[in-house]
Amino acid sequence: MNNAKFKRTDSRELTSAVVSTERNSIKLEDNEINVSDIPLDNPVTGTVYGTLLNFRGTLERLGDAVNDKPYLSPPVAPVLYIKPANTFNRYGAGIPVPENESNLEMGASLGIVIGKTAVALTKETAMDYVAGYTIVNDVSVPHASLFRPAVQHKCRDGFCSIGPWIIDRDELKNPDDVIIRVYINDELKQENSTNNLIRPVARLLVDVTEFMTLSQGDVLLVGVPENAPLAKTGDKVRIEIEGVGSLENVLVDEQSFSGGATQ
Repeated sequence: MNNAKFKRTDSRELTSAVVSTERNSIKLEDNEINVSDIPLDNPVTGTVYGTLLNFRGTLERLGDAVNDKPYLSPPVAPVLYIKPANTFNRYGAGIPVPENESNLEMGASLGIVIGKTAVALTKETAMDYVAGYTIVNDVSVPHASLFRPAVQHKCRDGFCSIGPWIIDRDELKNPDDVIIRVYINDELKQENSTNNLIRPVARLLVDVTEFMTLSQGDVLLVGVPENAPLAKTGDKVRIEIEGVGSLENVLVDEQSFSGGATQ
């Protein structure tokens, strides 16, 4: 059992609890309850920042394209984007599929939850600023170009499922070596590991806070592995991250989407 924090849909506060990351359950008043039987909300209170090209495979797939205009070389600093509040979604809620899209990319990522104001961190102190970790499905409309902000592809309503909880920092012994798996309709579609990160967790925090401040409650995504699997309306998606838990959602028609998470 592990220490974590979660938020119910009928509360604005995070609640501390003991959870099982293997059984995806929460211990409440001596009863172990599956997260599917608890009305969970998005446990994040701050801004969510995504990171592009931080898995070796995603950069390798680009090949010589990284040397083309406008960049002319591989990135020398983290490539960031924001998943704004309208994208926030929660465990068990529907992920809306836009009317003119047949498939969406399921972007499995480990989320680093910031515990206190972080600026100009060092490798030696970076982990002291981490409160814990969560699972994020960084949903995207499939697109090829990396040369312009992909707002219409990555920032649609409900395109950022988060949860089911924030596992305490000390419960995840080595965030740079955990397995990430994506299942669609219970079939394994993707498996990767954070040991394939170009910038491991501490290095990523150092490099990002060199040019911007991260605040308490913010979440920094380590990145999405290459070959993000596609899912369509009606598909059930489960993202498992070793030592953190499982995040489950079903894709629904956009017209039937009624909102995913509160703040």
